[in-house]
Amino acid sequence: MTSPIGSQPLFRTLVLAGALALSSLSGVASAADVNLYTTREPGLIQPLLEQFTKDSGIKVNTVFVKDGLIERVKAEGDKSPADVLMTVDIGNLLDLVEAGVTQPVDSKVLQDTIPANLRGADNHWFTLSLRDRVAYVAKELDLDAITYEDFADPKWKGKVCIRSGQHPYNTALIAAMIAHDGEQATEEWLRKVKANLGRKAAGGDRDVARDILGGICDVGIANAYYVGRMKNAEPGSDAYKWGEAIKVVRPTFANDKSRGTHVNISGAAIAKHSPNRDNAVTLLEYLVSDTAQSMYAKANYEYPVKDGVELDPVVASFGKLIIDPLPLTEIAKHRKQASELVDKVGFNN
Repeated sequence: MTSPIGSQPLFRTLVLAGALALSSLSGVASAADVNLYTTREPGLIQPLLEQFTKDSGIKVNTVFVKDGLIERVKAEGDKSPADVLMTVDIGNLLDLVEAGVTQPVDSKVLQDTIPANLRGADNHWFTLSLRDRVAYVAKELDLDAITYEDFADPKWKGKVCIRSGQHPYNTALIAAMIAHDGEQATEEWLRKVKANLGRKAAGGDRDVARDILGGICDVGIANAYYVGRMKNAEPGSDAYKWGEAIKVVRPTFANDKSRGTHVNISGAAIAKHSPNRDNAVTLLEYLVSDTAQSMYAKANYEYPVKDGVELDPVVASFGKLIIDPLPLTEIAKHRKQASELVDKVGFNN
């Protein structure tokens, strides 16, 4: 959730930041530019942006906004230079829309490429890549299928690892569980998963693989793209050893006939006061092209939103991804409940 502007000093700081952004961009922006505000580390997407400029002739001016993206754009108001707002997690995208800092985009390219459950019904936001929440499993275990509900099975007592329940990756999964199974069943599930933990819910997703290698746990819940990073790391490095200690199994929801896996996303929206709107739409359309989607898949090990794009060999080895068809907006409705349940059961204690 985003933080409200709670004090005058903070507001003045944000206004100053906006003024600086206006000043810095106004000196370089032209009719052949597009201004991108992103919460993603620029290095992760820079190769795509450079290729876009090479192909289109449109220069991308990138502003990395680690925190307070909404507050910054609001403080800049109708003079904001922002054209495209890019972030990760469906909750963050919906927060942008609800804050009134985006605008709808009527693009046949985007609508034909991106499935309906992975974009806003009002065309205010669009998924660019997917992050499936999977099971990390000790390589020697004879386990090729699992449901998310199975992590509560007593047979896994003392054998499960996971990061903080309050991390957006997990609150999104818990919200999906509420949408599928109901709040009461999800609370019971959280209590049972907590009882099965081999250590406190903490660290990051790669720590799950590390602790499987270390014998602390046998299974865990984490994002698949980290496995691509680990298995493609320098041979002999710690990260490589962690990746080699595990295999990926894509869980499903027990009562979901589609047998889909929960995904979260990276995505983008066009800023409400975009001064270079046509260029901004061109950039979004490029980011779902075969070229850009292949670069996403091979550079970040994320799953492309476009069908038929060649995957990194490690990601391809996980098999075909069947996505939980539940609309992300439906899942996001339960984010607050999910966070409250994490605290109610003392999941991180």
